[in-house]
Amino acid sequence: MKNIRVVAAVIKAENEDGRPIIFATQRGYGEYKDGWEFPGGKIEEGETPQEALKREIREELDTEISVGELIDTIEYDYPTFHLSMDCFWSDILKGNLVLNEHEAAMWLTKEQLGNVDWLPADELLIDMIKEGMD
Repeated sequence: MKNIRVVAAVIKAENEDGRPIIFATQRGYGEYKDGWEFPGGKIEEGETPQEALKREIREELDTEISVGELIDTIEYDYPTFHLSMDCFWSDILKGNLVLNEHEAAMWLTKEQLGNVDWLPADELLIDMIKEGMD
């Protein structure tokens, strides 16, 4: 089985009430089109996971982020490949989260995290993210 190594940004901010919110994106392409995920992508040769994540968010969302603490590395077997996904807390440094590759996006509160149809690997992060939002 093919092994794919990726990174994902759990971008956090605060809403107008000062409550923490998380940025979610909907895939606009490929086999898993329309599924919700945390933005990111493949690690290229010679890149650290943090470098890859900064590059991917710049390319996909035209936004510069700071990469914080590793939340977890998710290991998940899809039908045709094994995914290894390093997931990091991230903050926006500058940019407006332009959707260059995604179909849609939204900011979610802790209570809303279960309201979207997450891709299976991303869904494994939800409880850890909820804990980190407290």
